[in-house]
Amino acid sequence: MTDIDKVKKLRQLTGAGFKDCNSTLKETNGDIEKAIELLRVKGISKASKKMSRSANEGVVAVAGDSNKTSLLEVNCETDFVAKNEDFIKFVKELGEINNHLNSNLDKLNKATLKNGKTVDEELVDLISKIGEKITIGRSKTINNSSCKNFIYNHNIVHGNLSKLSVVVSLECDEVNESVNTFGKQLSMHIAASNPIALTPDQISKNILEKEKELIEEELKTSGKPKDIVNKISIGKLNKFKEENSLLTQQWVMDPKKKVKEIIGELNVSTLEVKEYYRIKIGE
Repeated sequence: MTDIDKVKKLRQLTGAGFKDCNSTLKETNGDIEKAIELLRVKGISKASKKMSRSANEGVVAVAGDSNKTSLLEVNCETDFVAKNEDFIKFVKELGEINNHLNSNLDKLNKATLKNGKTVDEELVDLISKIGEKITIGRSKTINNSSCKNFIYNHNIVHGNLSKLSVVVSLECDEVNESVNTFGKQLSMHIAASNPIALTPDQISKNILEKEKELIEEELKTSGKPKDIVNKISIGKLNKFKEENSLLTQQWVMDPKKKVKEIIGELNVSTLEVKEYYRIKIGE
């Protein structure tokens, strides 16, 4: 086998670039097996150096069906790489495995891909090959009995990969056409309105305390009496909770009504929003 044939063979086996394959074969005196091992070590070193950089681009992979649905965020540094063929292929397979593993990221990293490599190994190789930091971010699997999941993808990159994805789970004894329409619209509403909780009482105390601090800071220079300031503060905090809870938000399709009013108008007594999840790249 000629030197150029060895380089071609090594590229085919590892996916590394021509320059890296050529220099590594020289270091191993043409031994392809040793070159594969050395490229692996070099790849880990390159990947390690890149991991200190920020990765605010990427895609969200949606996998599963209307009964069990998973979202998985995979980040990279540039939008260009988010559209790279190798990156897309990797994320698509990763999304399916993630759904099978119920968004258990520890198991996901150790899972084996179709090419025989673990996710961790493939991630290192991909970082080395593409030249950007790539990380696995947020993930969520929604699988509720007697529920139907509705999905909305915004700014689609390729197939089931997009920049913003939402899944919302509706519990209902009988899913009819009006419920299906509402489910689709609700997923779009969540994408646009970005609620932080289903109901006001589900907003975390940390978020509310931070918001209260901001409100109090804003009212410090108002010159109003303390009791009036306290009333205003309570009013502003209640408004914050209302505007950021899904069921009390203004319905994007008709801002004069709230989401819970729209649910009431459907006249489906068993209909309930069970849970939802939203991922937007860079947010």
